Amino acid sequence: MRLDVAVIGLGPAGASAAIIAAQYAKKAGLRVACFEKKAVAGHPVQCAEFVPAMLDAGDLVITETSVQRIHEMITYVESGTPDLTKNFSGHMIDRRAFDASLVAKAEAAGAACTFGVKLKSVSADGVLTFSDGQVVRAKAIIGADGPHSLIGKAIGSTNTDIVETRQLSTTLLKPHEATDIYLSNDFPGGYGWMFPKGDIANIGLGVYPAQKHLLKPALENLHARIAATGQVGADVIGYTGGAIPVGGMLKPDGKLGETTVLLAGDAAGLTNPITGAGIAAAVMSGRLAGEALVAHLGGERDAIEIYAEDLEDLFGASLARAVLRRQQLFDQGAADGTLRKSDLRGGWIAYENYWRPRVSKMDAA
Repeated sequence: MRLDVAVIGLGPAGASAAIIAAQYAKKAGLRVACFEKKAVAGHPVQCAEFVPAMLDAGDLVITETSVQRIHEMITYVESGTPDLTKNFSGHMIDRRAFDASLVAKAEAAGAACTFGVKLKSVSADGVLTFSDGQVVRAKAIIGADGPHSLIGKAIGSTNTDIVETRQLSTTLLKPHEATDIYLSNDFPGGYGWMFPKGDIANIGLGVYPAQKHLLKPALENLHARIAATGQVGADVIGYTGGAIPVGGMLKPDGKLGETTVLLAGDAAGLTNPITGAGIAAAVMSGRLAGEALVAHLGGERDAIEIYAEDLEDLFGASLARAVLRRQQLFDQGAADGTLRKSDLRGGWIAYENYWRPRVSKMDAA
C-alpha cells in the first residue's frame, strides 16, 4: 500500500494529527491512513483521565466527554496532615469517549482508520509491516505509538526513562471535587492518586520499573487506606496500567530513506515527568504534527524544523524543570533510597519549592 501520510497510533496524539492531515488531504487528493493496535478506540483505558486546566488547549476537553470539574488538589505527604491547594482546576474526562470522538472526526475528515493491527517492523527506508500482513510505504509517517514507539526507535528517539503504573476503579461514595495526591517512600519514583469521576474513583500509583513488584501490594494498601475513610468502596470495578515516559522531550523528527517522520505525544516524550499529565500535550503535539506535515507536503522547506521549535517553545521549559526535579529526588535519597518529607514536597508541583529557579546552588551541584 502506498500512502502520502501514515499515522501509527490512534490515541489523542495520532487522532488529532489525522484530523488535520485528512482535512488537507481531501482537498489535495492525498491518501491518509491510520493504524491502531487496539481493537476499539480508547479501550482499554490506560489513563487516570484527569486534564489540568492549566494545560487545556482551547477545545481540548469537549463537553460530551467531561464527566466532572476539579477545583482543588489535596496532597498527603507520608501519613501527615494533608495540604490543600486551592484553585487547581481541571476536568475528569471519559477517556474512551474522548478518544472515540477524535477518531470519529478523523474518519469524517477522510482518514482511513484500521484497528486491531499491530506494527511489527519499520525498515531503514520507511517500509511498515503490520501484524495482518499489510506492507505500507508512505511519504510521511507520524509516530504516535506510545512510550515504546517503534517509529521513534527507528529514527533513534527512544524513551529510556519509564515509570510503571497500576490503577483500579472503584465506587466513589462521597462527592469530591479535588485530586488527592499521595507522596510517599512507598511509591519510589512516582506517587499515588485518587481522582474522582462522577460516581467512580480512579486510584493508582507509579513506581520505578525496578520496583514494579511493589505495584500490586502498594495499590491494595492505598485502596484500603482510602476506603477506611468511607470515601470509596471496597470492591474493585476494574484494573488498568501501563508505562509513562519520564525522561523528557525527545528529538521529534527524522528521516527513513526518503520518508519524513514526526513523533507526537508519548512517543516524543511529552508527558510531564513529575505529574504524568500527557493528554493535553498529546492533542497539541498531534495537531502541530499534522499541520507540519501538511505544510511540508505543500512545499514549505522549514515546516519540520518549525515543528521541533514549536514543541520546544510549548513544553521545553516545563519538561526540563520536571526532569531536573526527578533527578534531584533520586540524588537526595538516603543510602536506602528514603526521602525526607521536605524532599518529597520539593519534587511536587503543589509546593513553592518545586517552582524555585532551575539554576541554584543545589542545581549546579
